Amino acid sequence: MTVAGGVLTRGWDVFLAHLEERERRRARRLPGWRTRKHRRALTVLLVVASLVMIVGALCYRRDDIALFAVLWIGGYIAWMVPFALLRILTGRMSSSFNANLDERERDWRHRVSYAGYQVLALLMVVAMLYLIGIARQPDAALRGAFMLCSLLLLGCSVPTVLLGWTLPDDVAEDSVE
Repeated sequence: MTVAGGVLTRGWDVFLAHLEERERRRARRLPGWRTRKHRRALTVLLVVASLVMIVGALCYRRDDIALFAVLWIGGYIAWMVPFALLRILTGRMSSSFNANLDERERDWRHRVSYAGYQVLALLMVVAMLYLIGIARQPDAALRGAFMLCSLLLLGCSVPTVLLGWTLPDDVAEDSVE
């Protein structure tokens, strides 16, 4: 092995150890929230916040920027909180490398990642059709950018939404480790 290869391997090992330590710390956070009921409530809030951002993007008008700002920026802030909490509550499945997952976690992750990819592809077709539909209107590029951003946030959160909705309750012994 070359010196550069050894340095890269050590660096990679340090990085993986850092990820494992971060996951250990996250696993102890919010122990009372690790139920399906709480995750589903956060999932609903995440989807509603995404829809508010989409409505905000639809309502964008240069002469009525206040409505857009309230809807889109408020929706984005309301989207960030449940997304971050769901990432913590779904654990390694939403944020770790495949090598660090056990077989069950890997299976869950592959299922939701594929579904997320399909939904994201569909949402990008919707964004394209929206852009074609508003192409000759004033501020079409800006309106399209906000819609694209809203749809991308929704599409990228689909795996986390699916995990939050479908995962069973955590077993008490699993979270004590």
